[in-house]
Amino acid sequence: MRTFINALRSRSLLLKSGFCGTGLAIVLLALVSGPAIGQSPAPQPETSPAQPSASSPEAAPAVPDKAPTVPADAQEPAQPAGAHETADKNPTLSAGAFSVQTTGGEIKEDQLRQLLAGKTLYLRSGYLDNNLEFDEHGQLTGHSPQGSFTLSQIQINKVRLSKHKLELEGERYGLHFLGAAPYEDPTKATDRVKITPKKKFVRISFDREQVETPKKKKEKHRGKQKDSDRQSAKADQTTQPAAGSAAADDSPASPQAGAEAAAVAANAAAHPSSKETVTTSPAHASQLLLTALDKVFSQGIDDRMIAAMPDFWKLYYQAAASRSEIKPQGSGVYSENNVDQKARLISVLDPPSNEFAQANGVAGIAMYHAIVGSDGKVEAVVAGRPIGFGLDENAEQSIRKAAFQPAMKDGKPVPVALDLVVSFRIYSKRTSALAPPVAAEQSQKQTALPGPYTLHDDEAAHAAEQNQGTQPAQAAPTPQ
Repeated sequence: MRTFINALRSRSLLLKSGFCGTGLAIVLLALVSGPAIGQSPAPQPETSPAQPSASSPEAAPAVPDKAPTVPADAQEPAQPAGAHETADKNPTLSAGAFSVQTTGGEIKEDQLRQLLAGKTLYLRSGYLDNNLEFDEHGQLTGHSPQGSFTLSQIQINKVRLSKHKLELEGERYGLHFLGAAPYEDPTKATDRVKITPKKKFVRISFDREQVETPKKKKEKHRGKQKDSDRQSAKADQTTQPAAGSAAADDSPASPQAGAEAAAVAANAAAHPSSKETVTTSPAHASQLLLTALDKVFSQGIDDRMIAAMPDFWKLYYQAAASRSEIKPQGSGVYSENNVDQKARLISVLDPPSNEFAQANGVAGIAMYHAIVGSDGKVEAVVAGRPIGFGLDENAEQSIRKAAFQPAMKDGKPVPVALDLVVSFRIYSKRTSALAPPVAAEQSQKQTALPGPYTLHDDEAAHAAEQNQGTQPAQAAPTPQ
């Protein structure tokens, strides 16, 4: 108040002195806004950095928004807590067409049952024994005859998993082709026939890699043992400098080598007669089991199976894939329509059946493509319309052994491609009995092989006589 009164007195003095206009306004402004002489300016409230003045171009509201800015990481789709950790702990393992999501890296019996039970698989190597044992790598332990893939279908019915083995039980089936040409999709014109006798089963087992948990106490004990070994080695070196070289040869090269040697010795002591491998990783053991399954089984006739087949079947499935008629090729090979004289069979062509076909009544006619060289010998054979059940392999062997009179072109023998039709029969006491000559001759004329290539009547009669001579009366021949 005193300051204000002094200011009024100064104003009256200024008026009396004749000040006016701009000067008066400036004096009044200075008096009103400025502090009194000798008085310190009043403290101003500090501007909070979070609340800039309204006149600032970067002014922001003092109260934060109700919806704060969401971090970029939080904008991703929400996932269950620990999803990545679960995937790491329960990895999905696969080998070929076999895939399993493990539990802690370990395969459970119910998972294998879901993967295998009720499925029909092919034995890749065509093993014919009904009791097969494989090691953990899928290698056969023991011996088994091998046959056609058409006799190697296994339907898995039971699955048992233990610590040391995977045991499978099932039935064997034969693949019977129904006579479709390759361009007619022969993979659909097939039939499955059970060939395992009643109350009999196919049993297949796999050894498992053993999973052992490392024991920390033993590791500590080994560390102490290594320290004592080092001290004793140093003592030996100081006391016996002359024998240092010999001692160095007998001692481990490094502490790590000593630890590995101790581990091998401990493993050998724990498993004195076992050939199973040991690991500390359940996932490694599970992956090894799936790899063994994929090595032994195929879920269908896949590319790997076809690649392992002979050309007799390989070209057939290539024809099936391309829906075309593929025949064996060769340079300078003529077709039967482009020669002056066709090739003629001069030996017997009678491929044998087998026990599986005889027991299941599989018989009929099959056709094969062949190349007969200028010397009358068969150079190549390819399945045209197979019959299956392991009979086509018998037909191929018989065709390769057959002798032909070569085809002629311009008076010279030339190689020719021809089609051969082969008949497979069911042997029995009735068909093995000797028939009267007239009836046999009429039978041969009525059952001449159809197709582009057939036996002549005189050759068929000669073959029938030979067959009757080799088959004892009132007794069925032994299937080969």
